[in-house]
Amino acid sequence: MNLFYLRYFVTLAHVKHYTKAAEQLCITQPSLSHAIAQMEKELGVPLFEKNGRNTMLTPFGREFLSCAEHTLSTLDDGIASLQRSARGSGLIRLGFVRPLGIEFVPHLAADFLRAYPENDIRFTFHTGITQHLLDDLAQRKVDLLFCSKPQDDLKFTAVPVQKQELVVIVPQNHPLAARSAKDGICLSDTASYPHIYFTKTSGIRSVIDDMFHRENVIPNIVYETEEDEVIAGLVAQDFGIAVVPYMDLLSKLPVRILPILSPDYERNFYLVHDGSVYMPPAVENFRNFVLNRIS
Repeated sequence: MNLFYLRYFVTLAHVKHYTKAAEQLCITQPSLSHAIAQMEKELGVPLFEKNGRNTMLTPFGREFLSCAEHTLSTLDDGIASLQRSARGSGLIRLGFVRPLGIEFVPHLAADFLRAYPENDIRFTFHTGITQHLLDDLAQRKVDLLFCSKPQDDLKFTAVPVQKQELVVIVPQNHPLAARSAKDGICLSDTASYPHIYFTKTSGIRSVIDDMFHRENVIPNIVYETEEDEVIAGLVAQDFGIAVVPYMDLLSKLPVRILPILSPDYERNFYLVHDGSVYMPPAVENFRNFVLNRIS
């Protein structure tokens, strides 16, 4: 029995006439008769019986019709789903660090949907620190990441897509708060003060470590945490000072924001994917869309 025979059977069951069913199927009547005879031989029961000029289902045929229709419907649904995916429809699973979830990622996703209105595209959004996101990518829980640069040994493909400004924040009653925000600050000037620092699992930790190293400064780390919002809150409550990415939240807290004059630095976010894993058309289209936007 093959797929064509199943379709022949279902068509004949509804049309109830060999000649008309053969015409509808664009085959000859002997071909249709042979197919039905082969099915009945394989199943060991008659599927049709004559009723005047028409052909009617036997009780066995009626029982088998439900199974055949369900099988063909499931198969057709699967084929249609794959064809939609091939045209660019489907699910895109994005992971990103939280600072990019305010504007950057939502704008990209919305613009992409507007650019491809004919496709049925769905997104899922997952946030976390870089290391956790990279673990999710390795476990194939997400398709693409926007995060800090992954370690070289992971062998992921990473392209810089967004620069991020870093600043020093201090409580408003702190000695460094007397400095003008226009003048900024050198990291060497912060050496004697307690620092609230990112944990080693945070992607930004290595960037800040390198900045202090190039200033020949060992920061006095008194607290560590993963979240930049938490660090900002602790600084606002006079637990210490910190180097953090600039974010709108800072302007709403009782902290002084000081641009960093020295050392020079480059803090990028990257679009990351696993090149060893098949990328569905919808995901590939979105990745190309992002890269074209930044080129």
